[in-house]
Amino acid sequence: MALEDSTDSKLPNSLWANTAIEAPDTRPLTGHQTAAVVVIGGGFTGLSAALHLAEAGISVTVLEAEDIGYGGSGRNVGLVNAGLWLNPDDIEAKLGKEYGQRLNKTLGAAPDLVFSLIKRFGIQCEANRNGTLHLSHSQSGDRYLARKTEQLIKRGVPVKLLNAATTAEKTGTEAYRGALFDPRAGTIQPLSYARGLATTAQSLGARIYTRSAVLKLATETTGDWKITTETGEINARNVIIATNAYSKELWKNLRQSFTPLYYFQFATNPLSSEALNKILPQKQACWDTRQVMSSFRLDDEGRLIIGSIGEFSDKRSRFLQGWASHQLLKLFPKIFDKTETNRETFWQHGWSGRIAFSPDHLPHLHNPAPGLLACMGYSGRGIGPGTVMGKAMADHLLGTPVEDLPLPCSQPYPVFGRRIREQYYAYGSDLYHIYQRVI
Repeated sequence: MALEDSTDSKLPNSLWANTAIEAPDTRPLTGHQTAAVVVIGGGFTGLSAALHLAEAGISVTVLEAEDIGYGGSGRNVGLVNAGLWLNPDDIEAKLGKEYGQRLNKTLGAAPDLVFSLIKRFGIQCEANRNGTLHLSHSQSGDRYLARKTEQLIKRGVPVKLLNAATTAEKTGTEAYRGALFDPRAGTIQPLSYARGLATTAQSLGARIYTRSAVLKLATETTGDWKITTETGEINARNVIIATNAYSKELWKNLRQSFTPLYYFQFATNPLSSEALNKILPQKQACWDTRQVMSSFRLDDEGRLIIGSIGEFSDKRSRFLQGWASHQLLKLFPKIFDKTETNRETFWQHGWSGRIAFSPDHLPHLHNPAPGLLACMGYSGRGIGPGTVMGKAMADHLLGTPVEDLPLPCSQPYPVFGRRIREQYYAYGSDLYHIYQRVI
């Protein structure tokens, strides 16, 4: 398989790494510094927090272990979704009416925040707000989307349930029974968005250090935090941990509070104009109602990007590539043929990213110690919720009472049977991909 290498050796071999805007100029932390707030993690959550703090005139420093967007933010599908995987009623049942309604409203408006930041700061990240399509693959999928549509419309959300014919027109495939169209949502080039947030935060006064993994996080007798890296240290009054699925053993139970799950993607070369007239002509991104879900979308150059649950690696690349080729032939039999999809040069990029999958499918806001905040467990919805929760943590440090935040604060607790769950998801998704190739 002839997949191109990334132009940056520290980033994964992905379409996003090869087509992103230029990263801001950064270097490792050296020496001793002070800041009002230290943000650990240079992804959507951490960079949103840093941007909003810097805009308010707060001294803020970001420490990123690798490069900006190295983790899930730079490997994302790029869907700017509204809300969560859960239906609104289920969110309110889990959180209670007050917090449930607040979270539904706040995350329902997450695309507004993302696209407003992109517009306000001129971030070049292939932003398209044409809506998304949640595709039904079965009768149970029909029922699920009908319930979700009913609940969203009851809350004044302008979603629409599409029949099979309209879904086929919008996707270019007759493989689905219908779809939920959400006009609030859209797509971006996720690594460009992350780099754009970082560049903006820097321009507002934030200091950003990369290749600066935090080795130790401890409190001083003064109540301040001391954050130590290999080549430097910072004292700060407050710390935000924004490492999500790429968390290390920095604070007790944070890493164990979610199950790691992988999502892989493959990207073609730019499609012909004839194919682009049929496949997603309005450029909505899609994902389906299968338990082992899959997604497909286009980028601005007309590359088709398809993905599903699983980890991309050298040993597994041919298996996953075979699944991707098989799916394209099932979805678009009149556009692609087996000879074409089996060609070594058909797939231009392949990569995967890690997801922090929470047991209840909700993100969790933690305040494990005075002056320490963390948000984990986006469960694959990182762009909108990550941007929102980064801003929310910044707002709290700027004076918003903790009881007015979108989520209640809690202590992180380890997931029961975490390792077993991780293996179940990994092997279960592989078996399902084999099943999909057989039927």
